[in-house]
Parts: sequence; C-alpha cells; structure tokens
Amino acid sequence: MNSNPPTPISRRNVLGGLGAGLLASLLPYGCQTASEEQAANAPAPEPFLYCLNMSTIRGQQLGFLEELEVAARAGFTAVEIWIPSLQSYLEEGGSLAEVNKRLKALGLTVENAIGFATWIVDDPQQRQQGMQQAREEMDLLARIGCKRIAAPPAGATEAPGLDLLKAAERYAALLDLGAETGVKPQLEVWGFSANLHLLGQAMLVAAESRHAHACLLPDVYHLYRGGSGFEGLHLLSGSAIEMFHLNDYPATPAREALTDAHRVYPGDGVAPLNSILKSLARGPAPTVLSLELFNRDYWQQDALEVAQTGLKKMQAVVKQAVGE
Repeated sequence: MNSNPPTPISRRNVLGGLGAGLLASLLPYGCQTASEEQAANAPAPEPFLYCLNMSTIRGQQLGFLEELEVAARAGFTAVEIWIPSLQSYLEEGGSLAEVNKRLKALGLTVENAIGFATWIVDDPQQRQQGMQQAREEMDLLARIGCKRIAAPPAGATEAPGLDLLKAAERYAALLDLGAETGVKPQLEVWGFSANLHLLGQAMLVAAESRHAHACLLPDVYHLYRGGSGFEGLHLLSGSAIEMFHLNDYPATPAREALTDAHRVYPGDGVAPLNSILKSLARGPAPTVLSLELFNRDYWQQDALEVAQTGLKKMQAVVKQAVGE
C-alpha cells in the first residue's frame, strides 16, 4: 500500500496529461495536422534521372564542351562523359576550371564517366598499370564533381576462364581506390566479352568483393547480347544499381550477331522495357537512366535533334512502364 497522500487533481494536471495522442483522438475523424497533410500531398519522388551518354552523339565530333551544350539544350540535367574526350579537350588547351564553369552554367551534373582501365586482368604488370590509370582518371573526374566511373572487364574480353573470385578481389581493390577519391567504380556487364557477359557473373564478382560500395552497371543491349535476359534484375536491390544504360535492340539480326551499332532509341526495338523499368523503379534514390547509343544513322543527323528525340523516347517508355 502506498502511504503517500494522493496528489491533488487539478484542471492543469488533467489537460497536461492528455498528451498529443489523446488530443489527436478527439479531433474529427480524418482530420490531419498540417505536417501530415503536407506529407500526404507531397508528390511521389521521381524514380529516374535522365542522363545523356555522349556516345549517342559521338559521331558528330562536336568536342567536349559542345557536347555538354547539346545535352543541356536538349533538356538533360545529367551527362555521362567519355574520359578520352575530356582528356583530348585538356590536351588541346582546355581547363578543368572552364569545365566546372560550363557545367554550373548549364545546370548539368556528371553522373558517370566511361573508361577502360585494365584493372581486372590476370597479368600483374598490366593490372598494376590499369590500377594506376584508374587512380589518375578518378582523381581527374573528382575535380569536376563526377560521381562514378564505369568498370568494365577491359583487357579480359577475348579468352574465357577468368577466375571470378580473383576478379572479386580486384574489384574490391578498385572500390578502395574509389573510396579514396570519391568516384565510385560500377562493375559493368559487357555482353560481347568472354568474361562478365552474364548478369550472374557480375553479381558474383560484386557480392564476393565484400565491399559496401559494390554496385553494377547493366545495359539493355549488353544483357540481351550476353544471353542473360532481364529476369534477374528483380533479384537486385535498388542500391545495387545506381545507373542503367537505356537503349533498345531490333528483332533482327540474331542476338549473337548484334553489335553496338544496332542499338536504337528506347521503344523503337523489341526489348521488354516495361518489365525492365518496373524492376529498376524501386530504389531508395532515383536510378540514373543513361541513353547510350552507337547508331551510325543517328551520328549522321543533327546532334541536338538526336538528343531531343532520345530524351522524349526515354520519357515515353518510362511513362508507359511506371506512369511517370
């Protein structure tokens, strides 16, 4: 038994003890607080960020800065650059300061860069050279705010039999470089390669790297060309794919005969883009959809028209797939 005298009950004590939860229960049914109403009415986050890979207008030979101009004028807010193009611009007297100035003026972010360092190969000397190249490229990219770099199996495409567990160790070392520089290497599937041409092979290498920053860079064309198909995409969490190369392929020629040049605008081919995009539209952050084409017919056309057409077709297939 409690021997202390009871606390006097006052109107203030009663009101103070009601608490926010009880007061809320006294409101009319369905009534929301201002913050709850704002959250309920907030637009759903965009599932995708649209990006232009400069391969799409590479054949027009515009030069690095003009490619940026075309991307922005077409309506893109993000670009995927090619490192050789940036290096050529710098060798011809350009500056990183001017690149950063132009990116800011155009409202563009550099989401990824395409490079071909031989980080994965078996030959120790060649691999060391590849890692040094990767470090130099990452340092360069970091200075223009580039977030990622492609990590394809460059140098290990001809002869099959690459030990995937050793490849995982090498990818982990590359990821460590990325952590130092702030530029994340994305393990890229190459459908024409004797190694890492299947999504499952790339998944094994990424998983067994045992690295928190491991991620994949798949591609519609490469997944089909390599024989994987697209069903395996649902096995990957949103954070495992930060960027995806969007394109399409025709019904002919046969899969084994397809080349990069056969890629067409999204929606102009026979790829199951609806299911692909549905698999990608579930990440914690927007997936970067990068339009990567090497179509020689498009290279003969006006670069701005090609970029504008590509963006419209990207938006159309996304709207059809996920209603955005």
